Amino acid sequence: MTLVMGVVNVTPDSFSDGGRYADADAAVAHGLRMRDQGADILDIGGESTRPGAERVGPALEQERVLPVIAALAGAGALVSIDTMNAATAVAAVAAGARIVNDVSGGMADPDMLPAVADTEADVVLQHWRGHSAEMYARAVYDDVVSEVVAELAARVEAAASAGIAPSRVVLDPGIGFGKRGEQNWETLRGLPRFVAMGPRVLIGTSRKRFLAELLAEDPAQASEERRDLATAVTSVLAAEAGVWAVRVHDVAGTRDALAVARSWEGTGRWTSSTRSP
Repeated sequence: MTLVMGVVNVTPDSFSDGGRYADADAAVAHGLRMRDQGADILDIGGESTRPGAERVGPALEQERVLPVIAALAGAGALVSIDTMNAATAVAAVAAGARIVNDVSGGMADPDMLPAVADTEADVVLQHWRGHSAEMYARAVYDDVVSEVVAELAARVEAAASAGIAPSRVVLDPGIGFGKRGEQNWETLRGLPRFVAMGPRVLIGTSRKRFLAELLAEDPAQASEERRDLATAVTSVLAAEAGVWAVRVHDVAGTRDALAVARSWEGTGRWTSSTRSP
């Protein structure tokens, strides 16, 4: 069964919910609500990766996320740390995180892959072509699916060279990262090729701009509720393509959509590529 990863942004500036859960107590309460709604994994982030976001130093990032990770892991939740900093990844695993979700695929910090290799954590390697301020300038492809497949394969090789077995790797094609409009839809249509690469696949479409562009002439007019509905649809389609997990803000709506789809198709679908850490 495709897993649901709930987003917990402990930041003042994330694109969707920045500032709502910047306080540690609020973030922990939100994470526990998500778990009660059916989140299998809670992904804790202390640095926004929205387009144009400023970088955050490891010290401030850890100040934001470590108390939240410790509290949620202590409550029995399966926790992931969303970070590009090796020092934060190591500290988060020590605090109880079992997955390191690096949107740069280990490219932003050269110490990341060796650091994760020395832990027992799994690692999410996302397709990445640069930090937020520059990623859209690099959104140039002749064949977006083939190029993303090739670039992710290179990250799997880099992880293996650092001592991380493919069984510990999760791949994320990076919807919205270094991709514009139709390039995101092409990437989603190519999901079977990513699943066929072997490692588990994570997809995150939640509330992203390409969905808002579909829903409204002015993307700013696409409400959170409409984006969540569109996210639930893409999550169901991603599950049908065989992904391991979907990363979302609206856990309850996504769980409902997946339950309806499973009932429609019959039990036993979407199980071959799933594995909990």
